[in-house]
This record gives sequence, C-alpha cells and structure tokens, in this order.
Amino acid sequence: MTARPRVLVLKLGALGNVVLARDAFATIRTHHAGAEITLLTMPAFASWLARAPWFDRILTDPRAPWWQLGAQWRLIRSLRAARFARVYDLQTSGRSGRYRLFFAGRQPEWSGIAPGASHPDRDPRRNLLHDMDRLAGQLRQAGLEPVAGNLDWCRAAAARFALPPRYALLVPGASAHRPDKRWPVAHFRALAQALLAEGIAPVLIGTAVEAEASRAIATALPGVFNLTGQTSLDELGSLGRGAVLAVGNDTGPMHLLAAVGCPALTLFSAASDPALCAPRGRRVAVRRAPALADLPAEAVIAAARDLARGGASG
Repeated sequence: MTARPRVLVLKLGALGNVVLARDAFATIRTHHAGAEITLLTMPAFASWLARAPWFDRILTDPRAPWWQLGAQWRLIRSLRAARFARVYDLQTSGRSGRYRLFFAGRQPEWSGIAPGASHPDRDPRRNLLHDMDRLAGQLRQAGLEPVAGNLDWCRAAAARFALPPRYALLVPGASAHRPDKRWPVAHFRALAQALLAEGIAPVLIGTAVEAEASRAIATALPGVFNLTGQTSLDELGSLGRGAVLAVGNDTGPMHLLAAVGCPALTLFSAASDPALCAPRGRRVAVRRAPALADLPAEAVIAAARDLARGGASG
C-alpha cells in the first residue's frame, strides 16, 4: 500500500491572521486531497483548529526561548520524523523561515519566502497586499488554484448565555501591548447606550485582559451582557451568526465574527492599515482615524445603525 504524501502548513498566529488564512487552508486541502496534512501552529489554536476540515494532524510550537533546548529539539524531531514532501509557509516570518534548518537530509519542497525555497513567492508587491490576497498569490505561484474557505465548522451551543433576540457584539479589547489600537472605553459606553435605546442588547466579549474595560462599559447600564472571558472561539462563531452586528477594534475576534457572516464594523487607528488586514466577510465596514481617541462616538453610532439595518446574518 502506497503511503499518503505528507504536507506541512505553517501558520502560528495571531487569531486574526489565522482566520484570514481560511481560503489558503481550504486551497491546500483541495489541491492535496489525498495527502496527510499537518498544521504547525500556536498551542492556543490547536484544539480549535483540530476541528477544522483542513488538517489531519496538529503540531504546536510553544515558541520556547532559544535556550530551552529540550523544547526546541522535541519540535525538530517531530518535523524530521514526518518526512514531509512539501511545506507551505503561510507565516512567512523569520521564525517560520528558520524551520527549513530543522530538516536534515533531503529538504521538502517549500512554498514561501525562505532562502532556497523551491516554490518562492516572488511578487515584489506582496507586502502591499491584503493578507488573503497575498496568500492566494503565494499559492498560485506554487501551482494551486485558490478556492474559498469558510468557518461553518466553528460553532457551539450558546443558549447558556440566554441572550435576547436582538443583540450586538462589542469588542473593546486589542493586544495588551497595543493601546493605540483601542477605541476609548467612554465611546464604547456611548455606543452601548445608543444600542439600548434602539432595543438592541449590547454584549461585551473578549478575554480576561479586557475585564476592567468591560466593567467600565457595563456599570449602571441595565441590559448590557458582559461575557468577557466566558466564550470559546466556537461559541463566538455561533454568537456571531445570531448577532445584529459586531463593533470592535482591530483584533482577532472581529475577524472571526466577520468570517461567520456577522455584519462587522472594525475601528482602525494609524497603528494598522485596513487595506492590508481588515476583516473580510459578507458585510464589513471600517472606520478609521489616526488616533482612535479622535474617532467620535457619533460617527461610529451612525455607521453601526447603517450596518444593523440589514439584520442578523442568520
């Protein structure tokens, strides 16, 4: 019996970048229909992506410091033992490029930008393209015809939250080390008040890092649901499908919500460029200001009203 060819996909994170790689994941699965496909990612995404239809195995890189040689060696041994025929480096970072050094003997075919790649991405404009377009171009150069991917598998029962029929998801957080990507809490509170006035329940989501901001938004506002730190990624998928809209900063959950079809309004400062990394989905909108403190609550409330007129995504 002929062994299945083995393919490795490299995509470490962060969450938004992983969601934006959904078409690339589906393209690789379609092109290598008979292969055993392994994803190397961060531990935070391992169990979630194990449920996706694109991969047969999940490996994780704990991103241990270089002096923790034991952890490094375990990863090297796992990669070498698999004898991959081809590697798709969708991270295309210095770290992921160095994985090529882990393979002793015959090197697998390599799609990416690492020196010596057999299927290099030679597009001189690659760094000026949106994530999804850049990955599609990389795969075309490796001989793959891009197909669309989706997050239909990302769902879990969310009845335990007992939300009303009309609700909006608010995402007030962002990377802990990027305060310049956060719209002011006072503006989120004004948005929550405007939603309540229109009979839409604001639902705050995020990680424990956003707990203080969420408390400040929800305090003395009856009708606000604070689910900060309580939702899994699969539950977010289901919540997004039922929401009237989502409004939030440039952060991972907004990408997930847009990808499942939730009308999504994302707020950008000069810290990131929506032309390169805006969420993509059925109905998305962007509002931008050089500094988010200068983005008026009234402008976002008006944009949210426009987006909400289409109703829930179903």
